[in-house]
Amino acid sequence: MAAIRIAVIDDHESVRLGLQAVCAAAGHRIVSSTAGVAEFLEIHIPVDVVVLDLSLGDGSSVSDNVRAVSQDGAAVLIHSIADRVNLVREALAAGAAGVIPKSSPAHDVVAAIETVAGGGPLTNVEWASAIEADRQFAVAQLGPRERDVLNLYASGLPLKDVAVELGIAPSTVKEYLNRIRAKYVEVGRPARTKLELLRRAVEDGILEDLPGATGDATPGA
Repeated sequence: MAAIRIAVIDDHESVRLGLQAVCAAAGHRIVSSTAGVAEFLEIHIPVDVVVLDLSLGDGSSVSDNVRAVSQDGAAVLIHSIADRVNLVREALAAGAAGVIPKSSPAHDVVAAIETVAGGGPLTNVEWASAIEADRQFAVAQLGPRERDVLNLYASGLPLKDVAVELGIAPSTVKEYLNRIRAKYVEVGRPARTKLELLRRAVEDGILEDLPGATGDATPGA
């Protein structure tokens, strides 16, 4: 795997230094290491992954932090002590790609960084716990046909093949997908890309497990 450009945002210097050592040993580049989001944004260095502390000491909102650091397209990996599932859930709803506990072995942290850098979904116990903790988080009120469309499309079928499978026009499939995305936005769970739709389908039980396909990272259908 090519070297991943990583930013670490954590208000504990020891954590930042530890992550720098772990990532460097794996052949990846820490291009930014800051105690807060504002400092990271001021530096404005392109990165592939932001490893973000779940709860910074400056009182900032995790939702605002995730949105701010991901605005240039970086994947956000939440680094957490994993005992505040409400904040983890907020981070995921804001667009974080996953969560990794601070107690994880070094190789697990590196593997998580590599997964989200490659556009893959990161699902683990912490992710599942955040979803399970609030059943309303997993409700987007999709109708039966919308669930059918999401099931097929998120499983990896191209839009045209979904249309053939359901016996409807491709334009109708696109309308359903637009409607599905709008419903997820309404409940605070954006699904702009095919990969995000895949995550939502898994979270909501529409897909029982993750398909082998990595998904499409391009917004829209």
